Amino acid sequence: MDGAETRDRQAHGAASDLRVMLYSHDTYGLGHLRRARAIAQAMTGASPSLSALIMTGSPVAGRFDFSDRVDYVRLPGVVKTADGDYASRALRVDVAETVQLRSAILAATDATFTPDVLIVDKEAWGFRNELADTLAAARARGARIVLGVRDVLDAPEPLRQEWQRKGHVQAITSYFDEIWVYGLPDICRPLDGVGLPSEWDRRTVYTGYLRREVPDWPAEVGPQPPDHPYVLVTTGGGGDGAGLIDWALRAYETDPTLEPHAVLVYGPFLPPDQRADFDARARKLGDRVQVLSFDSRLERWMERADGVIAMGGYNTFCEILSLDKRALIWPRTAPRLEQLVRAEAAERLNLVRVLRTADDKCDPAIMAEAIRGLPFQAKPSAVEVPGLLDGLDAIVARVGLAPTPRVAAIAGS
Repeated sequence: MDGAETRDRQAHGAASDLRVMLYSHDTYGLGHLRRARAIAQAMTGASPSLSALIMTGSPVAGRFDFSDRVDYVRLPGVVKTADGDYASRALRVDVAETVQLRSAILAATDATFTPDVLIVDKEAWGFRNELADTLAAARARGARIVLGVRDVLDAPEPLRQEWQRKGHVQAITSYFDEIWVYGLPDICRPLDGVGLPSEWDRRTVYTGYLRREVPDWPAEVGPQPPDHPYVLVTTGGGGDGAGLIDWALRAYETDPTLEPHAVLVYGPFLPPDQRADFDARARKLGDRVQVLSFDSRLERWMERADGVIAMGGYNTFCEILSLDKRALIWPRTAPRLEQLVRAEAAERLNLVRVLRTADDKCDPAIMAEAIRGLPFQAKPSAVEVPGLLDGLDAIVARVGLAPTPRVAAIAGS
């Protein structure tokens, strides 16, 4: 398909077979995949003739449900090593060969699928420049290319250094049409100071956060939330969430009168040895603490909770706002300050509370007091923030589709 044909298909929008490809490098965690999935399902929900294809390196992509006309291609996985470098997750090849393989898959998929819109999550060149050939081909074909970034990336100075090192500005000015920030400037202006030319101020769109809904699914499917009141303690992907789980367990272990009860969600990347230890400790607490390894439809558990205690990743924050849940955030501060910046900005707007500890000492009495007080905290809906959860509708509109009342529900399913 030449550039003219691609532009013609874009111009006809929902009246033609529009194709969107979403790239998320997913070397770690769940955030990129879950964000791409929500966006893809919102767009297909708004247009019966749109197809969306997600390119992802997530090892757990197959554990999620995808709506009609949304599919994914699994890229060979990479994982960060103890020395800060990367290695192939499963293949007995070095990381350079893995990147070469991923790059070839991306380029071949783009050439065959010929997307009208290419949405790149966060990394403008992709992981180790693996998107370079795809960007050049999509640009030559006349595709619309968008960089999507979450509301907060990092503290300003380390972010500036990272963007300079990776050459993101060069990629953006050479290939991209727009930047979508999945948040509001009231929380953060994540691209201030990274070196983008001033013209990109008008080409940057703050969409608002991506609304989530509790998916429609049979009540008897999967593990069931308890009938009694509980707080939900969730770590997102769980790879660095052991500290929060341990702290919550110690609160219940040291205070036999602590109410409400708790559901602890480990996340799929919690190391197995820590999972076994936490399982044993939770069993000793009886029905006061229920543990859950992972549920791709966690929204149902959150909907029924009296409140949420979390580390404050992007997707969890969207769920807290969407389901109007009282929340305490204990943000991670390494290797990025993203969660801390988001949590403190949200606290200033009275959307959440930040859980702080003196000298980083996780006293179980502090956690117990927080759990007791959480059901009496104000909900996010007590504060009016214009456009707070308009993200999916804004994205659908930017693609040129007419938003429908089902967009949010389909994106959350």
